[in-house]
Amino acid sequence: MLVWHGRPFLIDHGASLIFHHNWAGAARAAARPYDAADHVMASLSPDVAAAEAELRPRVSAELLEEVVGLVPDVWLEGEEGFGSPARVREAYVGHLLARARERAWVPEVVR
Repeated sequence: MLVWHGRPFLIDHGASLIFHHNWAGAARAAARPYDAADHVMASLSPDVAAAEAELRPRVSAELLEEVVGLVPDVWLEGEEGFGSPARVREAYVGHLLARARERAWVPEVVR
């Protein structure tokens, strides 16, 4: 958990951007099921399917491009295998969009 300005925020390390440590495997990571068995919220029986149905359509290429565009160039410079920060941004958008379109993991979480 993170407390910021006196308010608690949950940090979901399982959904973090760990794929960016291995760009060669990023495509496989986009389709990998998420094991929520030990997730702190699992005992609350969240309606993952309903949340997915409502939120997934909101994740568009345009939204991801806007968000990734906010990342400072200096954070993306020198990324091995990419010639520029713009190429790294394209890779992030591509991966995150593929993950948003992948539905195979939803039944795994619902179980």
